[in-house]
This record gives sequence, structure tokens and C-alpha cells, in this order.
Amino acid sequence: MIELKKLANMVDHTLLKADATKEGFERLCKEADDYGFKMVAINSYPVALCRKFLKDSPVHVGAAIGFPLGQTTIATKVFEVKDAIENGADEIDYVINIGKLKDGDQDYIREEMKAIVNVSRENGIISKVILENCYLTDEEKITVCEIAKEVKPDFVKTSTGFGTGGATVEDVALMKKIVDDEVKVKAAGGIRDLATALKMIEAGAERLGTSSGIKIVEEYKKLQKLS
Repeated sequence: MIELKKLANMVDHTLLKADATKEGFERLCKEADDYGFKMVAINSYPVALCRKFLKDSPVHVGAAIGFPLGQTTIATKVFEVKDAIENGADEIDYVINIGKLKDGDQDYIREEMKAIVNVSRENGIISKVILENCYLTDEEKITVCEIAKEVKPDFVKTSTGFGTGGATVEDVALMKKIVDDEVKVKAAGGIRDLATALKMIEAGAERLGTSSGIKIVEEYKKLQKLS
């Protein structure tokens, strides 16, 4: 079984609601720090606020870019990445242009990925590519993962949590198979309990995007006491 500390440090503690308030972000950051989560996953506007709350913490601040639809230009996404970094982001999770992928425009997906990964890398920032698998065929998922293997973002990620479906064990396993050890896999969307989290990790996920991180960790603590 995975160590408790390691499990907690795989969690990207998430608050991406449109009505999220300062109080909510403060609570999110405190929870992330208390539980030893890896990152707070937020939209780009509250990055500076969360950086302030986490100024003395090892918890990263992650900005969602082109979120949740991915339907902004490359230049817009790059500007948003730069702005988030200036405001204190340690990590970037961006949504690919799903329509361009479905049009078969692999060059566009590659150009977009290179632009965002290069800016992130130049600033020492972790980059994650969100595929939004619920809208993709297996062939399309493989295509993005093969491009990622070439461009080398830090992670490929299953979902935003705002689509018609979230992470599946099958998708995580497929993505891991393609990227191998050259790019990591993040599972996100619908991970609400320990059993699901452990299945995602077993399939190859090294990060978990979830708003249920506390529930998952507490379930694990109870399991440890029983064993």
C-alpha cells in the first residue's frame, strides 16, 4: 500500500467553481497545507490571493488555463500562462483546443503545446496538458499523448471535471502506456473516494485532481487503523 504522506502529496486540491469566494480560497489553502497536498487547483484570477495564503507553505499554486473549454487562441493561452506565473503560479493546467484535434489538425495541437510548455519550462513551472477525454476517441487520445511524448510537458491529464465525464481507469492506463515514463499522468474528474483514487494510481496516475482529497485521506487513515 502507498504511504499516507505520499498519497496526500499526489492530490491537487481543487476549487474551480464560478461562485468561489475569498473565504473559500483561504479555506482551500489551509486545508491543502494542513493535509500536505501537492497543489491548489484554481482558475487564474485567484492565483495571487492563494500565493499570499501559501507564502510559507510548500503547497504549489496551480492555474487552470483556457478553462474549461479550451476554445481560446494560442496567444490568449500563452498570455494567461505568463500572467498566472507573474502572479505566483507554480503549475499550469491548460485545456487543448479539442475542436482542432477533432479536425485532425495535429500541427495546431503541437504548436499550442510547444508554446505553453516552453513558457512554463523557461520559468521553471510544471505544465499539464488536459485532453478532456470524454469528447475524444481512443485514437485522438493516443495522438495527443504521442505529441506530448515529443514536446514533453510534465503531465498529460484526463479531464477538467466540467465535461460529460471524468477520469477512467481505462483512460489512465492508455495514456500511461503511450507516454511511458517520459511524461506523467494526472487523473481528474469524478475521483471522490479512496477506492477510485487507488485504482487511478494503480493504472499509472501520479497526480489526482479532486475536491475530495480530505475525504480520501481520512478514508485511508481509517483503513490504516483497521489493518
